[in-house]
Amino acid sequence: MNSQLRQLWSRTTIGTVRSRIAAMLGAVALSTFVILAGTTAGTASAATTESQTVTGGWSCSGAPVPAGYVITMYDRYGCNGAGAWYQQPAVDGIWTCAGSPIVSGYVITMHNRYGCSGIGSWYHRLARDGLWTCAGSPIVSGYVLTNHDRYGCSGAGAWYQQLVRNGIWTCPYSPIPAGYRSTTYSAYGCGGLGAWYTVRI
Repeated sequence: MNSQLRQLWSRTTIGTVRSRIAAMLGAVALSTFVILAGTTAGTASAATTESQTVTGGWSCSGAPVPAGYVITMYDRYGCNGAGAWYQQPAVDGIWTCAGSPIVSGYVITMHNRYGCSGIGSWYHRLARDGLWTCAGSPIVSGYVLTNHDRYGCSGAGAWYQQLVRNGIWTCPYSPIPAGYRSTTYSAYGCGGLGAWYTVRI
């Protein structure tokens, strides 16, 4: 009898222990899955956010443009009809919408009056020696205006920008960087606008 009870108890105990171990292993596996799934989702979400930050995204009219970003597309039906703008980091050689900020170190070199869904667009380039820039383009520090084309930039007018150096002719409205001064004047320079001979002091 005792032998039979011991055998029965042993079988029951073993079965219970096995069931409990299986349940515990199942719980551990489920917890591990939840943790890993949460980590994966978090990583994917972080990657998506990082990707959006790097590549840009749509924002409603009136939203601030982050430093270093430009506006490159316009959707007049976006944001429930209020209009939406696509913002992305500035790069050398990018078309931007009229009204977009011009990031420091960049100049405007071309104009397309039909670009950006009809509101007009401007081509942004990193400043470098010897670029034709549109009227209204910033003049980066250390550069001067040396020529003018009234028909350039799709009729908006264009100015030729060069790094300042000793003995360069500069146009009216050109900045004169520190350490330089204008001397001789020529009425025929700068596309007929007149030019000044600029020398190092």
